[in-house]
Amino acid sequence: MTSQPSPLPPRPQRKLRDPVQLPKVTLAHGGGGKAMRDLVDDVFVSAFDNPALAPLEDQARFALAELAMHGDRLAFTSDSFVVHPLEFPGGDIGKLAVCGTVNDLAVGGARPLYLSCSVIIEEGVEVETLRRIARSMAAAAAAAGVAIVTGDTKVVDRGACDRLFINTAGIGVIRAGLELGAHRAEPGDAVLVNGLLGDHGAAILAARGDLALDTPIESDCAALNGLIDTLLAACPEVRFIRDATRGGLATVVNEIADASGVGIELDEAATPLRAEVKGFCEILGLDPLYLANEGKLVAIVPAAAAERARAALAGHPLGRDAAIIGKVTRGPPGRVVMQTHFGGRRIVDMLVGDQLPRIC
Repeated sequence: MTSQPSPLPPRPQRKLRDPVQLPKVTLAHGGGGKAMRDLVDDVFVSAFDNPALAPLEDQARFALAELAMHGDRLAFTSDSFVVHPLEFPGGDIGKLAVCGTVNDLAVGGARPLYLSCSVIIEEGVEVETLRRIARSMAAAAAAAGVAIVTGDTKVVDRGACDRLFINTAGIGVIRAGLELGAHRAEPGDAVLVNGLLGDHGAAILAARGDLALDTPIESDCAALNGLIDTLLAACPEVRFIRDATRGGLATVVNEIADASGVGIELDEAATPLRAEVKGFCEILGLDPLYLANEGKLVAIVPAAAAERARAALAGHPLGRDAAIIGKVTRGPPGRVVMQTHFGGRRIVDMLVGDQLPRIC
């Protein structure tokens, strides 16, 4: 009988260095020497600490058998975050990076497991700001049940980036037998959302000082993997799920209509919007259907399962305002229309650009 190789002894964890004493990041912190190691240890390693990260190699390593326990296909995604301002009501660039990457995996039916975190820091950024954002990322990752296991740090000259950019990649495993896709929508299917739309775009706009709101709007930034697990458990017939981020609801439903060669009809009266969001959209001439969300999904389900799916979403804290907002039709293929409050119909097209740049 062939003997199995002995497992490698566990690598001792590296002792963290002393906290960074300088109040702001300098170019030396990106030079690869002691200053950089001190910054990485102080800000990121101390916040993200976990066994896969601890060796601090150039890559994280996983047993294939461990991944296979979760499903039969690997899901891999990457995203970059350049939001302005870095911190806003309801979140910050760090929480946004974690939740956005988790959601990109979860909407494909994957169980998110591991994330990377690479940062580009402008010279002069306050070290304490980095600490807050790293702690926020760690808290968001813990809440979502994922680990940040590898990353990279670069420092650039003043003016070469706007304070801080973050790039993340994520790995998850898609559960066996599940197939979701924008091409799977069929006439008669129902269109669902899990709650109030446009809050993230409104929160970012308000945080830039462009609006004076009596009632502050918070971003809906949240990891949706738990909500999606609940939905799929109650309604395995789900055909498609997508988080409605840049471009909002309107962009997602246009992508579905185009990919499946169907029409989609939305009901304005059924579409959930916060009164404050409606108000400032009217004042500024914005269309809330195109406002970004960071904690909202669009789902396509067969009509017979629509109420069951809505009830499952509504039973989760992130889906309390879930609603059935429309239906898939036979055409014209690729066209989205909305039944308005006034009994009319208007075309909901895809924007060429974005109403609000740099919202994620």
